[in-house]
Amino acid sequence: MSDLTRMSAADLSKLITAKQVSAVEVATAHLDRIAAVDDRVHAFLHVDREGALEAAAAVDRGEITGPLAGVPIAVKDVVTTKGIPTTAASKILEGWKPPYDATIVERLKKAGMPILGKTNMDEFAMGSSTEYSAYGPTNNPWDLGRIPGGSGGGSAAAIAAYEAPLAIGTDTGGSIRQPGAVTGTVGAKPTYGGTSRYGLIAFSSSLDTPGPCARTVEDTALLHAVIAGHDPRDSTSINQAVPDVVRAAQIGKNGDLSGVKLGVVKEFTGDGSEPGVSAAFKESLEALVKLGAEVVEVSCPHFQYALPAYYLIAPSECSSNLARFDGVRYGLREGDDGNRSLEEVMSLTREAGFGPEVKRRIIIGTYALSSGYYDAYYGQAQKVRTLITRDFQSAFEKVDVLVSPTTPFVAFPFGSRTSDPYQMYLADLFTIPTNLYGGPAISVPCGLSEGLPVGFQIMAPTMADDRMYRVAAALESAVGTLTPPAL
Repeated sequence: MSDLTRMSAADLSKLITAKQVSAVEVATAHLDRIAAVDDRVHAFLHVDREGALEAAAAVDRGEITGPLAGVPIAVKDVVTTKGIPTTAASKILEGWKPPYDATIVERLKKAGMPILGKTNMDEFAMGSSTEYSAYGPTNNPWDLGRIPGGSGGGSAAAIAAYEAPLAIGTDTGGSIRQPGAVTGTVGAKPTYGGTSRYGLIAFSSSLDTPGPCARTVEDTALLHAVIAGHDPRDSTSINQAVPDVVRAAQIGKNGDLSGVKLGVVKEFTGDGSEPGVSAAFKESLEALVKLGAEVVEVSCPHFQYALPAYYLIAPSECSSNLARFDGVRYGLREGDDGNRSLEEVMSLTREAGFGPEVKRRIIIGTYALSSGYYDAYYGQAQKVRTLITRDFQSAFEKVDVLVSPTTPFVAFPFGSRTSDPYQMYLADLFTIPTNLYGGPAISVPCGLSEGLPVGFQIMAPTMADDRMYRVAAALESAVGTLTPPAL
């Protein structure tokens, strides 16, 4: 393995800026790594070798400069990329090449970051294991027989397998943080509206949030700074200055948390987590206390209703968003032999094009929005969402950030939860409340349980993303990073 693929994005940037290595060399090293190991990992659905090398060459010619210029990146396949296949890991979009870039892709290109390719995911971002990809699952580099998390398992696995130093994910109910936790990488969900949704293939519009994935907190902050900021094309985009997350991460590396109050959520400290996960979390708390932090137990009583509320709100919005996939305008079209009605063609297209989890959520969402049930289900779930938001606001009057394990368990074997959707949904038990609230959260590796990574989650108030980066960097300085077994 090339040493270049083992380096952090920050270190690669310094070498490229100093012309000690070319951006083309860095891109080539990662593309060669993908060629060497991705047949076992299956992190990528499409690799754009030509485009990545062209972008890297432009940096070497001095056409683009910046903090991450020349540092390659992988992009989750739910983010549109002009001329590069974007399928959302669904058969219904197989082969589709968008005519435009998402805003965050535009910003990556403007920053001079070569795009290595598109990463695998649960179809339309619906899942917690990347087992629901229409193109086959991604394998966890820590144990190829286990899941890499979801829905952004491809992005997390690409980083853990040293196929990319950075990646883009999207987080609707934990789809950046949960894969980060089970692959031993860092994943951050920014404040909702802090990063643009323009160009995302929508799952749940009031929840979807693109964000950065990396192997270190500093690298995650550097990427966050590139993609964040107001976008007039996104009506939910926040027109405020981006918090200085890079400086916060650098301050946190000093390991001083004097005066910082950490809120431990009482409702997340029960019997829901595996013993090894609970032990790693408690040890990390003790490490943060040694750095000067104060631990305060806080109660967020409505968090226990977050999971059922989410699985009414998200499917309802997905039912509406996925109505556009009808086999008429773009994508797959089945049964169009001239003898069938439009309704029959649409039905056959959706039957062939959507996978089981997508169909399940569309059915749930359509039912929840149907006449006579809207107020009983969707309306009640939105009321619970308001109560969860108030829990967060009340807690942040007492503490600076909230902390919890990222997931209740480590990576599980393939097939062990697909027969029981509820058990699969429990993977996002600790991450979903933040999405309903809209605040930022980050997952940082904090140790091992039975030889597999455990994640530590840090949640902050809206537009206080810098707080979570400071605490995350301090924790990383205390416990270190994780290195997966060699592939």
